[in-house]
Amino acid sequence: MANLPYAKLLAMALLVVTALPSCLQQSSHDVPLARVQAGEDIPAEPLRNDGNAKQGFDVYHDYLVIGAGPSGLQMGFFLERAGRDYLILERGDGAGTFYKQYPRHRKLISINKRNTGKTNKEFNWRHDWNSLLSDDESLELRHYSKEFFPKADILVQYLHDYATKLKLKVQYNTNVQGVSRVANHTAIAKHLFILRDQTNRTYACQTLIVATGIWVPNTPNFRGQEHTVGYEDMSLDPEDYEGKTVLILGRGNSAFETADHIMHATNLIHMFARSRVRLSWATHYVGDLRAVNNGLLDTYQLKSLDAVLEANVEKMRVVNISGKLYLDVYDDDEEVPNEDEIDSPSNMPPKIPIDNFAAREPYDIIIRALGFKFDDSIFDKSTAVEMGRNRKKKYPTIKHNYESSNVPGMFFAGTCTHSLDFRKSAGGFIHGFRYTARAMFHLLEWRNHGVPWPSVSLPTTQLLSTIVKRLNEGSGFYQMFSVLVDIIILKNGGKTFTYLEEFPVRLLPALPKVAGHNGEQFIVVALEYGKNFSGPGNDIFRSDRATGEPSDAHNSNFLHPVFYHYEKLPTEADMLARPEKWILPRPNHLHHTVEDFLTSFTAPKSHILPIRRFLETSLDTDLRNFFAESCFKMALKHRSVPQECQEHYLQGQGLIPTAPIHTHAVKSGLVM
Repeated sequence: MANLPYAKLLAMALLVVTALPSCLQQSSHDVPLARVQAGEDIPAEPLRNDGNAKQGFDVYHDYLVIGAGPSGLQMGFFLERAGRDYLILERGDGAGTFYKQYPRHRKLISINKRNTGKTNKEFNWRHDWNSLLSDDESLELRHYSKEFFPKADILVQYLHDYATKLKLKVQYNTNVQGVSRVANHTAIAKHLFILRDQTNRTYACQTLIVATGIWVPNTPNFRGQEHTVGYEDMSLDPEDYEGKTVLILGRGNSAFETADHIMHATNLIHMFARSRVRLSWATHYVGDLRAVNNGLLDTYQLKSLDAVLEANVEKMRVVNISGKLYLDVYDDDEEVPNEDEIDSPSNMPPKIPIDNFAAREPYDIIIRALGFKFDDSIFDKSTAVEMGRNRKKKYPTIKHNYESSNVPGMFFAGTCTHSLDFRKSAGGFIHGFRYTARAMFHLLEWRNHGVPWPSVSLPTTQLLSTIVKRLNEGSGFYQMFSVLVDIIILKNGGKTFTYLEEFPVRLLPALPKVAGHNGEQFIVVALEYGKNFSGPGNDIFRSDRATGEPSDAHNSNFLHPVFYHYEKLPTEADMLARPEKWILPRPNHLHHTVEDFLTSFTAPKSHILPIRRFLETSLDTDLRNFFAESCFKMALKHRSVPQECQEHYLQGQGLIPTAPIHTHAVKSGLVM
């Protein structure tokens, strides 16, 4: 090489560069490509006065993940297994920093169901709410604790082992304090993200994955807030509540968890919040109040001094009179007055509106347990994320491919993505977002590397058995019901199909664009609850709460399979015009499989036969299985035979005659 002419060397170098994918070719301001790909340290250009990076940076990786909690580690596993260039940045000194402090009383409410009576691994994932997906069976939480509701410290140890055993690339003690972006026409999103940590070290990437969770305590602004204590700072010593009268602001699991922890010591506990109590077993939403935490409801309804009230926390004033805390509560349409507008003397309790006002007695301690919100302080103007509205205001707004609604190339994983299925499914919790993280990984594989969504292609004669197997063991669309679905793509005139598992249902119109698959017709397989099963005024334990009649399957209330057949992909306009409470537009054919007490859809007449007939109607074919004798008779009597006979008995060739039979047929004029 050293003896080659300079011009020839230059030509060879240009040939190598131009052969690279456009997303990896250099622009005039890029650092040397080999060093960028390797993720080596690169001298950075000076930072601007505002602390944001210019075109230079210290470290480059194709992917940067912020946060080594459950969702960040889950993304790390998929990126590691695929051999992608990535780095996880974690502010704490170990994995799962959030769980080192929360929940404050150290008991998780995610179930650890160690035994199901089955050995099917995929089925058992349906009932494991704490483990992350991996190829290592030792990394399941059932090996760490026998408790049904494990201690939070167990989860911290589990996450540490997960990161260590799988050799995930995690950099701890790295507090990302700034996220900006700079133009780069060779990047997929036409810009690079620049991250800055507490030491002003900078990191660059093309794809940024934010997996920080929802961890900032929600602290509403109300007068006298300084006299209250937050869930994050409250004392955990029950002695500090001995003989105290306590008010808890909040209505979620953290509020009730706190009440359960101290109620044996207090005089009484009142609980204020704007919304009514929602019970998870009534709503099917695991973020609502769980039975494990609802002891206060017993003491309230069984006349033991404790009580639950509805009030707008932001429309109240807390007054401290000699260590006693009084409440002044206002209606939603009233303005809370300033201190100089108050009629009562500052050393006197506020005037009560009526003499039997519920909160007329003072409290010794007021605890704020109002949940958490997303930390958007790390983003500068170029990367500022849009936040949701109303009940979703604590989440960033994202598209259905988990990408920021306003910053291309920035994706979210874990609890951050829960705005897509808030109060609908389990995307805000480990047993849900481990699957949405996998879905996002598949989407990124196609977007960034041209790798289609994983699939299996089979002859249609195997379609029914494939579906039945998935219905009875698939965990992703079981946990993320109504959000992740299986897609069946029919091809070759319905003779073959391609099966995609756990695809985001709202991306169905964009299937060819985001997953790299297309076809002639489509069947969507979803698991759904009945549309009117729960809600205010509904008794979910009513005697007619379930049906076992296949002809009444559309009235099933519990989780059950629903099939949608489309002769062509629905459009985005179709999705927006879908009927209320439907997850998809009206299909060409629709089928509900009747709910089952055991959630086992294997009954020959009640489950499998109706599914087969739905498929036969949709495909306009016979999917029955036949003995060889039946196939032989049909081949003699009919010009066409069912696909099962054609593929297996005749092997696609038709009847093969012996020489004498063929000679006789020619002489008789039956064949030419």
